[in-house]
Order: sequence, then structure tokens, then C-alpha cells
Amino acid sequence: MDYKKLRQEMANTQLIPRGIKNQRVLEAFSKIPRERFVPANLQSAAYDDCALPIGKNQTISQPYMVAIMTELLDLQGNETILEVGTGSGYQAAILAELCKKVYSIERIETLAKPAEKVIKELGYNNIEFVVGDGTNGYPQSAPYAGIIVTAGCPEIPQPLIDQLKDQGRLVIPVGSRYQQILTLVKKEGPEINIEESVGCVFVPLLGKFGWK
Repeated sequence: MDYKKLRQEMANTQLIPRGIKNQRVLEAFSKIPRERFVPANLQSAAYDDCALPIGKNQTISQPYMVAIMTELLDLQGNETILEVGTGSGYQAAILAELCKKVYSIERIETLAKPAEKVIKELGYNNIEFVVGDGTNGYPQSAPYAGIIVTAGCPEIPQPLIDQLKDQGRLVIPVGSRYQQILTLVKKEGPEINIEESVGCVFVPLLGKFGWK
């Protein structure tokens, strides 16, 4: 299959028509081989307009959802970012193209290890993988200019807000187990401002400050 062509078609038919405008984000999507982040039997569907299963009841998100979450972070290139929920590693690779350093935390080690292997094979050296409860964040390397959460949460975990820099952004799906609203949290001095974006459906975020 001509994956390079499929990557460009994905940007032209799924992302741009839905309002993704950030040129750096679009370039990252046109570059990164999404087919490397899905099971071998699903590679032919890697650029379809949908989420795909990756095992352990987890998914690789729909390309558009990865794009809008990334665009909401408004990355300039020099940030340190925390990703909660490594999953396949695809979102981490996108972030690695757009910022200085990514810390990616995953509670399921059997997902984290293959994701790290693919990332290393692709030549990224600005991503550090951690196995643990992502609802606690990763205070060892805080504060972060941005935090992205790739699972749905009943409410915004306080540790993640605490680990944001001033002027930092947190992007997280918030709602029930079966339907959420993509939410942007901005820390502006002592104030926390919250904006709602689009409806979405993510797997549940499990952990101390998520679903039990």
C-alpha cells in the first residue's frame, strides 16, 4: 500500500475539512507512519477515519481526534509535555515532532513497551516512557507547558492542574464512561479557565483520580 499517499489523503480529507489549520500539526500527520502503531492485521485500515483496537481493551484514536487535541495545545516547539495514556505511541510521536520533550505515562506495561520500541525504531529520542498511574501525573518532571490525556475522565484530576506551568494548557476528555466533551484547561496565574470543544468517546481513564 502507498502509505505516504494515504497519509496525505488523511490530512486533506479528514483533518483540513474539519478545521485543522495549524501547518506544523498537518506536517506531522503527513510525516509519521501511523501504520507502524497499529496491529499488523489492521495496517490496511491505519488511515481510516476511526479509532482502531490495539489490544488490552485500548484503542488508537481517530486521526481527527489526535489532531484537534494536539492543535489545542498550541505548541511552539520548545515545550515540555506530559502525555497521560501512551497507548500505541502514535500521539507521543506526533507531539515529539512539535515540542522539545515528551513524557508519556501508561499504566499497562505490555502496551508501553511495544510503543517505546516503535518510537525508538523511528529515531525519536525526545520521548521518555513511564509505567504508572497517569491520573497522578508525573511530578518528577513537572511543571509542564502542556498535558494531554488520551482517555475519558469523570472530572479533571487535580494533580494534572497542579503540574501545569503558568500559561500551561491541559487537554482532556471529561464526562461519563461512554461519552465525553473534549475540554481545554488553561492556567492563567491564579485562575483556571475551562473551555469545551467537541464531543468525543474515549476509553475510561483508570486510576486514583479517574475511574476506579
